[in-house]
Order: sequence, then C-alpha cells, then structure tokens
Amino acid sequence: MIKRALPLAAVLALAACSQEPAKETSGPAANPPPVTTPSATPSAPPAAGEQGGTALWKTVATAEDQDRIARLPAAWEAALAEAEQDHGAEIDALGLLGAPDGGRAGALQPAPGKYRCRTIKIGAKGEGNLDYVAYGWFTCTVELTPGGDLILTKASGSQRSRGLLYPDTDRRLVFVGAQAWGSDETAFPAYGQRAERDQVGVFERIGIERWRLVLPWPKQEAKLEVLELKK
Repeated sequence: MIKRALPLAAVLALAACSQEPAKETSGPAANPPPVTTPSATPSAPPAAGEQGGTALWKTVATAEDQDRIARLPAAWEAALAEAEQDHGAEIDALGLLGAPDGGRAGALQPAPGKYRCRTIKIGAKGEGNLDYVAYGWFTCTVELTPGGDLILTKASGSQRSRGLLYPDTDRRLVFVGAQAWGSDETAFPAYGQRAERDQVGVFERIGIERWRLVLPWPKQEAKLEVLELKK
C-alpha cells in the first residue's frame, strides 16, 4: 500500500524475514499458541494494499514502536558497548553491517525475488540472554504486490518475520511487521494482533545488492537485531 503516488517508487511494502541458524534453540519458539492469520505466502492482496493502504508508517505503528525507532541511536550504543567487551573482533568483522552509520543513500528498494539472509543479535535484553549471537544463512523474499506494497519476509528458521517496507528518508525505509514462531505456525500474525510478536525497524542499503534490517529494542532476547540481506 505504498501507492503509485509516492515520490521515487511505485511503493513499498510488507515483509517478513525470520532469524536463526541450523539449530535455533535460543528463541521463544518452544510451544507457541496457534496463530490464525494471513498465510506466510499469501496470494496477492487487493489493490487497496495491506495495513490500511497507507504509505505513512506512523499511521500504522503504535506509539511504543514509534519510540523504538526514535531511540535507534541509543540501541546501537547500548548493544555495541555490551557486546564489544567479549566480541570486539566479531563486531569489527561485520564492517558496515555492524556500524550505526553504515546505511547508504539511494537504491533502497531491493528487487523482488529470493535473497540470502542471516540474523545477528547484539546486546542482551536480560539475564540469561547472550550479548552476541550470529546465526547462519536462511531464505528471505521480497515481493512487490499489485497494490504497491513492498513486502519483506524471512521465510525460514524458528523465528520468521513478515512486514511492509515504508518510505521514510533518502537513506532508509521503515519496516512494520510481525513474527511467527516455531515449526507449527504456518501463518504470520497481523501487526497489532499480538503485541509480543510486533516488530519495527529501519531498512538500509549497506552496499551493492546488500541491505540490512535493524530492529532496535526488540521484544525478545537482544537490545538490537540486525538482519543482513543479499543475493
């Protein structure tokens, strides 16, 4: 529901990309309650678009989630300060992927198709959580619907995400979506349906055919999550 009227592009949309490696045992995916929601690979949405048919992410995201985006710099600072104590070499090896100012202007929208993606969790949310975890590669997809929505989906792993990518500035898009947990869930909750599943983040280009989704202050496990996306 990012409409044709938007400056720069047809529109941006929703996505879900999830996270985790070969053995995803640290997530909240143990025995999740059943979810009855849109399919993880839904048919094309109506021309009006999803999430209200608006191109303005602030009309969709809750005040709490808008605050998460506003506090993105603080999330980077707190997460890196904690993780660098024992994982400085790993953080340095991430390069632009792990740099707060790593986003580049222009070419923000990835072309529709399949991508490789991996999740990195930085900073522990609470006691019992790790301060740095880098998962293996999974599958993400980008879809541009007939209604003009740009949808990002993490399609594999025990924590999968799907949401819309909304226009924001010349250096970033804003992701508004939700997670599915565990192998038994075959559909994603709609944003706002289950607060503990909601996700918001900033989507940036960090190189040629390379992007990242940064989730500040996620509701599980970490202070900051970074989803790398590339061909």
